[in-house]
Amino acid sequence: MDGRWWRQLPSQLVGVWRRSLQVRTVAITLLLTGIAILITGIYMALSISNDLYQSRLDQALRDSSRATTSAQTTLNASDVSASDTGKNLLNSTLQTVQGATSSRLIAAYRVPGQDVSVPAPPDRSSPGLNGVISSELRAQVQNGGTKQFYQSVALPAGNGTTDPGIVVGTQLTLPSYGHYELYIGYNLRDSENTLLFVQGTLLLAGFALILLIGAITWVIVRFAVQPIRVAAETSERLAAGDLAVRIPEHGEDVFASLARSFNGMADSLQSQINQLATLSQLQQRFVSDVSHELRTPLTTIRLAGDVIYDQRESFPPATERTAELLHTQIERFDRLLSDLLEISRYDAGSVALDPEPTNLVRLADDVVDELRTLAEQNGSELRLDAPGGYFDVGMDPRRIRRVVRNLIGNAIEHGDGKPVVVTVDSNESAVALTVRDYGIGMSQQEVNHVFDRFWRADPSRKRTIGGTGLGLAISLEDATLHSGWLQVWSAPGAGSCFRLTLPRVPGKEIASSPLPLPPVDAGATGVAGARAGTQELTDRGATT
Repeated sequence: MDGRWWRQLPSQLVGVWRRSLQVRTVAITLLLTGIAILITGIYMALSISNDLYQSRLDQALRDSSRATTSAQTTLNASDVSASDTGKNLLNSTLQTVQGATSSRLIAAYRVPGQDVSVPAPPDRSSPGLNGVISSELRAQVQNGGTKQFYQSVALPAGNGTTDPGIVVGTQLTLPSYGHYELYIGYNLRDSENTLLFVQGTLLLAGFALILLIGAITWVIVRFAVQPIRVAAETSERLAAGDLAVRIPEHGEDVFASLARSFNGMADSLQSQINQLATLSQLQQRFVSDVSHELRTPLTTIRLAGDVIYDQRESFPPATERTAELLHTQIERFDRLLSDLLEISRYDAGSVALDPEPTNLVRLADDVVDELRTLAEQNGSELRLDAPGGYFDVGMDPRRIRRVVRNLIGNAIEHGDGKPVVVTVDSNESAVALTVRDYGIGMSQQEVNHVFDRFWRADPSRKRTIGGTGLGLAISLEDATLHSGWLQVWSAPGAGSCFRLTLPRVPGKEIASSPLPLPPVDAGATGVAGARAGTQELTDRGATT
């Protein structure tokens, strides 16, 4: 197994989290349930611990008080003679205490500051209390009289460990010998074991409860998510074109109501889509039929018009001008029919490429030479700048020539007599051509419609090259057919720049265009123009 699998694990988990509603629901349920059980468990454990400790403390205080009272009563009733040094008095007292209490941890110390001339019994202490009783507790007992004082301590267990415990202290009065500090220790090991058992039980119960809740949630969510999953899969198939797919309807619950509503919507969509498809086919067929039917009479009219046009010099001036206008409009009508036939083929999806190795620089140079006379007539200087792209690329030269001719022709028509620069360059993945003019330019709203059919930025401007209004729409389709991009930047008063980008390998994805858009010389106006160009980039999935 690849040792780097763990590096991919976070991304895989994130992917599962994003894709699966069932996983998210169960995970969130387990998280919230775990937090609730944790808080409840901690509260119960602390409550049980406090109650258990308090109960054991009360028991120790009662036991110590009973033993102390019994011992003091015995001492008060004892008869200590003058000849008795009292050596056995303390021993018998501690035995009385030991017999009255459940603990074997007992210590007795003479209270400091008493008359040292009296030979008092020596201090006694169980080994388990050596070094356990703190000076603070002793000070409280020494100054507290007959009051009880206690302290939580760690009692040695004999194997290097300690057990929790409580030491209770008070004073005893030995007749003739003064006051003694009496300490009784209580081992709480049994209470701690009980607490650990309870905590372990709570932990196991909480873990089992979380697993049980997770399993129940998984089953419930599975039943709830399954209809949603079916609806999502059905929607995907419907969006992919399978208009006959439907959600199975079972029962009378909310999911059955959803299925019926969805199926009703699908039936309505199928009916409308079929109706629109039929209308679209009729429209395409109508355009194609009309274009074909007009071709024959147009040919006859063109032949007759050519005869009249060739003899125009023998006509009066008004008739000569009429013959020229007739010839121009017949040629425009012929181009319009050709464009209508071409756009109808695109609408019908019957267009096929005829690719062959073509040099884009040479193709652009031929189009520039072809339109140079037109540019001079409009007062524009037509320049070609080709820092790259001197290699053959698989393309349909007829269609790309039409795109380049259309872009340059539009630049000449809208360039206001200013220079038009055609640039060709290439990179590792693409070859690109830009046509830059410095004419009137377009606003963002106009750029949004520049590839629409029969749209003109300024209807009052006359066409100088007989355009049909379909050139840019067909050019966009030609570029898309080559898996390329056709994009535009423009700004009012700063001109326009159209960019055609084609893949070096047909069908291969274009990483980036070798020519910038907005152009380098756009300056500050490039900000607004970039927004305008972004629309077409987004529509075609391209990036500048």
